[in-house]
Amino acid sequence: MDLKKRRKILEKKKTIHDLIKRASSIVDPLSPFDSFRRYRKNDLSVYLESGRGDRLSSSMKQYIRKLLKMNMEVFYGSDWPIQAKAKRQEMSSADAHYIFVRELSYGKAYETSTRGISIKGCNQIAGFVHYRFTLEEEIPVLYVYEIQLESRIQGKGLGEFLMQLIELIASKNRMGAIVLTVQTSNALAMTFYMSKLGYRISSISPSKANLLTFSAKYEILCKTFDSEAKSVLEKIDEEPTKD
Repeated sequence: MDLKKRRKILEKKKTIHDLIKRASSIVDPLSPFDSFRRYRKNDLSVYLESGRGDRLSSSMKQYIRKLLKMNMEVFYGSDWPIQAKAKRQEMSSADAHYIFVRELSYGKAYETSTRGISIKGCNQIAGFVHYRFTLEEEIPVLYVYEIQLESRIQGKGLGEFLMQLIELIASKNRMGAIVLTVQTSNALAMTFYMSKLGYRISSISPSKANLLTFSAKYEILCKTFDSEAKSVLEKIDEEPTKD
């Protein structure tokens, strides 16, 4: 490899590294999207706030563990104890960004000030999104680790709203794609992401990677935003030519 080409590769890697570092260092990734801090629809009124894994309180960690167990144990089955341990380690990382969902406690008469709502008008947490800015196949991506909502607020359009917000955050920070993992046993989630939101099974997913001896229980899905990310994360193997 000649010096000029090598320098170009190194410069590209540095640019991507700086991009992820800058995105990861933002204190409140929701700040450019104030209109998305509130969701009022289908008899549901919630407020969204940002958080970081290394700043979680003990009570918040306990809540996250409880909701994960409630929502995910059935899909992991006998693998849950191992997965639960891994998720406990993941959730407190300094790289972990959160969007917390808080239900509002008062009526419309008090819903005039977003600042007032965030300070004194919210009840307990009712769900969260855990995401990170990272690399997949040298592509900068926003990776959704978890999107978990309590059962009483599911089916009200909030999940789709949160994923729209995630797409805005990814685009604002110049990520090439959004990537996430779904258990194959979670048919509703697979339908939600693929049929409703237009996600595709990525070429890095076990089912696409020709891992014949590995029986995976999950798929890696993606939505790409540029041609390079699409060519890497959604690449389709060409059919073998016949002689």
